[in-house]
Amino acid sequence: MANRPKLGRWSMSKHQWLALIGGISLFIWGLSGLAHIVMVLFGPQQAEFMPPMRSVDMSAAQPVEAVLAKAGIAKATAVKVVVGRQANLLQVTEAPAAPRRYFALDSGAEQAGYDSRQAEFIARHYLKDQRPVAEIVHQTKFDADYPWVNRLLPVWRVRFAGDDRLTAYVHTETSSLAAVNNLTKTRMQKVFRWLHSWEWVPPGLDWLRVIVITAMVGSLAALAVTGILLLIAIRRGKRLAGSKGWHRAMGYVLALPLLMFSISGIIHLVQSAIEVPTSQMRMSPPVDVANARYPIERDWAEIAAGLDVNALSLVEAPDGRPLYRLGLAQPKGAMPKGEHDHSAHAGHTMPMGDTAIRNARFDGVSPTGPALYIDAATGKPWAQGDKALATALGRRFSGAPDSAIKSMEVVTRFGPDYDFRNKRLPVWRIDYSAPVNATLFVDTTTGVLADRTEDWQKPERYIFSFVHKWNFLFPIGRVGLNVVVGVFVLLLLGFMAGIGLVLDRRRRRARGR
Repeated sequence: MANRPKLGRWSMSKHQWLALIGGISLFIWGLSGLAHIVMVLFGPQQAEFMPPMRSVDMSAAQPVEAVLAKAGIAKATAVKVVVGRQANLLQVTEAPAAPRRYFALDSGAEQAGYDSRQAEFIARHYLKDQRPVAEIVHQTKFDADYPWVNRLLPVWRVRFAGDDRLTAYVHTETSSLAAVNNLTKTRMQKVFRWLHSWEWVPPGLDWLRVIVITAMVGSLAALAVTGILLLIAIRRGKRLAGSKGWHRAMGYVLALPLLMFSISGIIHLVQSAIEVPTSQMRMSPPVDVANARYPIERDWAEIAAGLDVNALSLVEAPDGRPLYRLGLAQPKGAMPKGEHDHSAHAGHTMPMGDTAIRNARFDGVSPTGPALYIDAATGKPWAQGDKALATALGRRFSGAPDSAIKSMEVVTRFGPDYDFRNKRLPVWRIDYSAPVNATLFVDTTTGVLADRTEDWQKPERYIFSFVHKWNFLFPIGRVGLNVVVGVFVLLLLGFMAGIGLVLDRRRRRARGR
């Protein structure tokens, strides 16, 4: 290669010029990145990962319509049966931001102010902590300790007694632990916000934050590129002694990871500046629950014969009438069969008597168990199934005709497209072409838009997930992934930033003589 010496001289001059700003940048973002890894590995952990479960039995329940009418509830955003501490309860969400109301199934009596107690029950379920509760607050806005990336609102902030300030953020509608903090994690989060994303910069100067961070992190990418060029242009017969030898040797190992972290970080920074930081979750308009006149509890023994019903909710059909949605637990030992919607098959329409579904059986199961729908006004089966309801929800939240749908499938596990912060599973993924050009994730259990991703946002999400966070290592598990990433960050700090800055200092001293 005739131009190799020239390439080597050019790369060396640029590499040395970038050393100081690049080394400082690597320390800032490397150390703050390690703070995030420490937070994940050593922060407060859930002891339980599955929500509380209990089969639904409505045979001794009061009529839902009568319970709601007595409470003065004619319309509600969500009505569902949830697992309470002692027994299942009827949970009613009248408005998205309001505390939820609860009613005993057997007596119909309202459990006044129970939403906070339900939040405490859920927090204890996930954390297995029996300490007294020091504080419980209904939170309707995101803040520094519970930022918008957590998606779910409103939540209950449940803080347990103790110097560690263990705090659970509980979303009672989904019976999920939205986030968990303690004093150590809160401090680590602050370090991460101040050093990694620079949230201390005033909003009016966000453009300056983006420019400065891009320049500093860009210096890392330039260091990686010039370092790679040096490795190509200057060949050594044997390893140099001392720090120079270590710096060059580790360059073969660390140049690519440094390039991955820096380039993906810049892309994420720029797109985050373009996007409006907000949760995409939306609940459906209130359902007319006053029309839910069918006494489902009267025929429950026949309806649920041979079925393991683990969820019951009131949802709205595409034509506006209320439906009872019966979620069925997946049979033990059943293998997932993809995203196929068995409830939509004509062959699976349940035989009916005058008012009841009898001897309901499935010849296949969906990945998370099938669902049955009953007209809440007449008691007749609604045979169109989950896919039809998901399509209607997509139409509601997108404003686009069904002809714009490119594909639909059931999502049963979290990933880069639909991550764990959304908490809801299963959901339907609906991919839209023009004029929407986006993917919607809808939950048919309560008619919720769980998330929405525009097509132009998707490349960055994949880059950030696989190139910056190294989620391509998912087979080794969350702990293993974070350990591997942490080791590489430590090597970058030690051999690239540390030794690189030492070499730069020596060079500057030599020039000053």
